[in-house]
Amino acid sequence: MSYRPPPALRRHLAALRLLLVFTVVTGVAYPLAVTGVALLVLPGRAEGSLLRVDGRAVASRLIGQSFDRPGAGPARPDPRWFQPRPSAAGPPAYDGTASGASNLGPDNPVLVERVRERRAAVAAFDGVPPRTVPADALTASGSGLDPHISPAYAQQQAARVARARGLAADRVRALVAHRVEGRDLGFLGEPGVNVVELNLALDRLG
Repeated sequence: MSYRPPPALRRHLAALRLLLVFTVVTGVAYPLAVTGVALLVLPGRAEGSLLRVDGRAVASRLIGQSFDRPGAGPARPDPRWFQPRPSAAGPPAYDGTASGASNLGPDNPVLVERVRERRAAVAAFDGVPPRTVPADALTASGSGLDPHISPAYAQQQAARVARARGLAADRVRALVAHRVEGRDLGFLGEPGVNVVELNLALDRLG
């Protein structure tokens, strides 16, 4: 006479088998299938939307970067580069492992003071009146990683970048205009300029 486990044990064994099946299907097979399709259909995006210079990956077009002056000490923005919007991720800024917003409300005195300080700093850095500084130069994105700025903020920086590099301002402004991306699907969000890609194009310009 063959041994039959008690009903409670049979139920536990059935649950264990079901757990193993779904672990393999949803934890191994499905991710591999999705990754395989993505690599075939959208290989660049599946690999992180990497930007390459001379075959070497230097950045991702999905994550912003700081463009500071080299050297030790506190970070200082480099006038030779277009600057991104502030980042709440990190430190360091734009840390992909620490994505997130500051979670400070619009009436929070800490945020109000940060915006006031940023407005004065950006205006002095770009040589413009404080009242003209765009909002995205003063506040971080929800992810803290957004590489995009508004066309207005990019154009505001064009004169400063041109002076620092000894380039014609019209040439730099034309470069900015060429890098403006439209709304997603034609109607979602606002036009923007990817600062990482813009600075790579600027580096090729001279």
